[in-house]
Amino acid sequence: MALLKKINHHVETDKNSGFGTNASSYGGRFVNKNGTPNIEKNGMNLLHRISWYHTMIEMPNWKFMMILFTFYIAINFVFAILYYAIGIQHLDGIAQSQSVLTQFGQAYFFSAQTFTTVGYGHISPTGFLTSALSAAEALIGLLSFAIATGLFFGRFSRPTAFLKFSHHALISPYGKNKGLMIRLVPFKNTNFTDAKAKVTLGMSFEENGEKTNKFYSLDLELDRINALSLSWTLVHPITENSPLYNFTEEDFKNIHGEILVFITTFDDMFSNTVAARTSYTFDEIIYGAKFETMYNRSKDNSKTILHLDKLNQYEIVNL
Repeated sequence: MALLKKINHHVETDKNSGFGTNASSYGGRFVNKNGTPNIEKNGMNLLHRISWYHTMIEMPNWKFMMILFTFYIAINFVFAILYYAIGIQHLDGIAQSQSVLTQFGQAYFFSAQTFTTVGYGHISPTGFLTSALSAAEALIGLLSFAIATGLFFGRFSRPTAFLKFSHHALISPYGKNKGLMIRLVPFKNTNFTDAKAKVTLGMSFEENGEKTNKFYSLDLELDRINALSLSWTLVHPITENSPLYNFTEEDFKNIHGEILVFITTFDDMFSNTVAARTSYTFDEIIYGAKFETMYNRSKDNSKTILHLDKLNQYEIVNL
């Protein structure tokens, strides 16, 4: 109830937040720093609740390449075992006098040549079973490379919002009052236009003996800009109409709350709308600080220099 008294009763809650109101059923933050929901799904078979396509598209590059190489090595190993089990004598070109390890190695590389449809020709299958197995492997190889090519294209062509958010949100001087400030910047050679921002405050507290979540839409000084070329500082003026109006530095340390940030913008390169999300818990908000300027004019005054390494730099100020 002490928290509710700090919030102006005229401030309306956001009923379209998309998050539940039962705080006792929630664990941790609502949204991770990378913008993904902080939710783990279970209750269904793994194959039903996980899309392998989305998983392969979204995973890091090193893991994606490792899976491709592992699959390539493993499937050729399986086919080499099958060729060896049928009989190494059915692979014309492999000398029977060679050691078992050498013969298996020859069968493995024959499998790799068949899988990739390279077919150097110094080893060829003889007999129905070996020929049928090599024909099936060639088909599986063609389909596998088609899938891999599609995944490569999907990963490189997927519309992505190349935006970085500041590590911390700040409570800074804003006119005669204070303001909540969050900074973001485009960090690749992309052209963003028609950028829109929405910021939501979520808090958990007890009301009538029950824990509950409440969400408030935070008004911004500017919630839309025509072009996003430099850094953009989202500013929520903390006026008497703000749910943060009566909050002190101690409140931000002691109250469980989270600032949810949603950005949409049009990317000329992808010719598509892209989105980015992040969140800041109250312990990631610095009270009494302001961001340092990220850009300045060049020495010959012909360009504006944007310093990406200054995204998270701020200075402490008195409020």
